[in-house]
Amino acid sequence: MDRPLIDFLSDTVTVPTAPMRRAMFEAEVGDDCYGEDPTVNELEALAAHMTGKAAAAFVSSGTLGNLTALLAQCPRGHEVILGDQSDLYNYEAGGISLVGGGVLHPVATAADGSLPIEALRAAIRDRHDYQCAPAAVIALENPHCLAGGRVLSLDYLRRVRELADQHGLAVHMDGARLFNAAVALGVPAAEIVSYADSVQFCLSKSLAAPYGSMVCGSAELIDRVKRYRKLLGGGTRQAGIMAAAGLVALTEMVERLGEDHRRAARLAAGLARIPGIALRAPAFDTSMVFFDVAVPGNAAFLDALREQGIRMGLLGDGVIRAVVHYQIDDAAIDATIAAAGAILAEAALPEAMESHR
Repeated sequence: MDRPLIDFLSDTVTVPTAPMRRAMFEAEVGDDCYGEDPTVNELEALAAHMTGKAAAAFVSSGTLGNLTALLAQCPRGHEVILGDQSDLYNYEAGGISLVGGGVLHPVATAADGSLPIEALRAAIRDRHDYQCAPAAVIALENPHCLAGGRVLSLDYLRRVRELADQHGLAVHMDGARLFNAAVALGVPAAEIVSYADSVQFCLSKSLAAPYGSMVCGSAELIDRVKRYRKLLGGGTRQAGIMAAAGLVALTEMVERLGEDHRRAARLAAGLARIPGIALRAPAFDTSMVFFDVAVPGNAAFLDALREQGIRMGLLGDGVIRAVVHYQIDDAAIDATIAAAGAILAEAALPEAMESHR
């Protein structure tokens, strides 16, 4: 299949920037299993600083980052309370249950991606009831992908933190696109993460690095995370080659995320003006746009787009998702809106003819 000219499938389709490639080529490396890779050490120190945490661990993926963070905080037979629409619950292979003996306790996710406080409160079982698995961790997703990239408010995060403290629970944040949330709220990432004990964020999504995620938390927590990383086969040797791209991602790609958000809003506004397209939300906080097409239907619409060199994706419930990233410019947005309008206009002709028979 030919590579699409305009690719909204995900922000994971991006290729490394030229500065990333240069940094990877020139990276100073050592054996990270001995803690001797200076570039990995620099990346971990920067990630910890940017999230306001004491330490960080460089891991291969967001899935491994979430898994090691939960293993470090959820004893066997204890519960992780999380959303039924979360990536952790739906798309990470049940790792905490399979590997760590943790119990996933899903609660209904609100339209804005939050887990209602009263629903969380009701999900926390009585520790003295020996019939039930006690809770250990509340896991939040921020921004929330299936909710359309919605960002959790600081006030909501504060209330979750208060609830967790009342019951002696840890809070983990799956912040795959954490810096999109920070840009959307206009606050440092550290302010968002201050309400969580641990956070995982991806370097290879909106930040465009080719590899890796970071887990950040206390020094004691990250020590446990690194032990589980090794146990799961995630120890690496000269990983500075990949960490170098992560350093560029954190120093050069965060500030420009607002451009992606602006272009996503422009795409959403343009699509909303086309008869037959229905946005899944009145507004989108970050770089994602979710929508449906009545005629010719979502799948057929995507096929028609692909014929014009434009790719988007279908998520679990069949909704179309378009993700804006650094390789999508204003001209690409305009071309996509024009192509969508032409496809819908052509699809409407047979219906109009049928109605006049």
